[in-house]
Formats: sequence, C-alpha cells, structure tokens
Amino acid sequence: MILLTLTLTSGCASLSPYSISEGELERHLQDVVSDFDRQQLKSGSPLSLSLSDADITLGPDGRDVAVIDVKGQVAVNAMLARLPVDIALKVEGAPVYDSTEKAIFIRRLQLLDSSIDSPFFRGDLKPITEHVMRAVAQMLETMPVYRLDETNFAQRMFGAMPVDVRVAPGRLEFVMADK
Repeated sequence: MILLTLTLTSGCASLSPYSISEGELERHLQDVVSDFDRQQLKSGSPLSLSLSDADITLGPDGRDVAVIDVKGQVAVNAMLARLPVDIALKVEGAPVYDSTEKAIFIRRLQLLDSSIDSPFFRGDLKPITEHVMRAVAQMLETMPVYRLDETNFAQRMFGAMPVDVRVAPGRLEFVMADK
C-alpha cells in the first residue's frame, strides 16, 4: 500500500496537475446556492436565494485570486407576500483548499461592486449592501465553491494526498503541498 501511494504521489508530481475550470466552479456554485436555498426553505426560513448568473474569473492580471460576479434574487416571504430584491455582487477572494473538508473555499473576500434593485426600497443602499456582503462572505466561508468528488478515482486520490490549490489563469490546479 505504501509503495502504491509513493508511486502515485511521484507519478502525480510529474504529471500536469489536476485542474478545475472556471465553468466547473460556476456550475458547482449554482448547485451549492440552490441546495442552500432548499435547506433554508425546509428549515422554515422566510428568506430565499437564487442565482440567475454566476461568473468566476480565476487569476485575473496574474494575481492569485478569484473574482466572483453573481446576479440573483433574495426574497423575503412574509405575511403572505413575497418581497424580492434583485442583487448583483462582484467580490474578490483567495481560493483556499481545506484538506479535512476536501473542498475549496473562497476566503478573505473584498467587495468590488454591488447593486440592489427593489421596488419596495428607496434610500441609501450602502447599509443593505454591507449586510448582503456579510451574508455572502459568511456563506462562502462555510459553503465550498468546489468539493472533490469521492466517486471519481483521480479526485479521491488527490484528496488522500497532501495537496494544495494554485490559481492559474482560467483554472485552479491541485498541486502537491509543500509540507
């Protein structure tokens, strides 16, 4: 077993790293938000969340960050009425691999741009934007943008080894950790 692990480890180090494209991350993020919304509704929460668009840019300008541009709707279901708020957020953060979760999270978020559109609200949007940003940051801290698929042999092997994630233009690459 040790020989097999060493062989796979040395073989994986010499091969090009396993990578995840921006499109895969966007689809996974859509699925995670959809699952989160279903869990919220099942728990009786009056808040619902949906994404109409998610665009992830990896490694812009050669930096080790992910820029996430999302558009969607937050709705509060209260007193037999649905109060929808259209939101658009553009955030930037660092992709971080958590080996115990076998997942990639976006951490150290910064708000780049935001807009909120609601027929029910007039006034200063900054307090609402900051509240939404805190909620998004909390969500991305606890919900991964990607989780290794344990049914896939290659991904299961990467999850069993000491790996890290590296940002490359247009993709995230799993590489051997420096530990």
